[in-house]
Amino acid sequence: MAPKHQLAYASFTIYQDTEPPEFWTDYFGVSPSRAGAKGQPKLMPSGKMSSTPWRQGTWSVSSEQAVTSDQLTPHLRYLVEYLTLPRSDLPELLKRTGAHMRFFCYWDNESGDRVPDVPDDIRTMMEAMGGTVEIDEYR
Repeated sequence: MAPKHQLAYASFTIYQDTEPPEFWTDYFGVSPSRAGAKGQPKLMPSGKMSSTPWRQGTWSVSSEQAVTSDQLTPHLRYLVEYLTLPRSDLPELLKRTGAHMRFFCYWDNESGDRVPDVPDDIRTMMEAMGGTVEIDEYR
């Protein structure tokens, strides 16, 4: 029997071209789910190499394999704890590196009756640090 497809998960991503991905790995003290430097070859989740290189430096951690839930709240709380957020020095690092930061939320709503749950405290925390929370809803 195939595992059940999760209806939600989230990732935390930083986009910038100033520092190599290893800078963010050292800063957060965790290995990324995906990372690459602008212009470098891009390994796809399938394990194959993309025909186009990274267009922008990317460092990302996903909750998809770590959390089993069809709601966003457990995924977002996991990422907050895993990355020890908020961090008081992160807004200045984002500014210095010209980085953009976001929580990217996958939300499967084929039924059309699911409402994404993003806790107000997490949205407020991300905005205070200079990041965003984005929901990609699939119907």
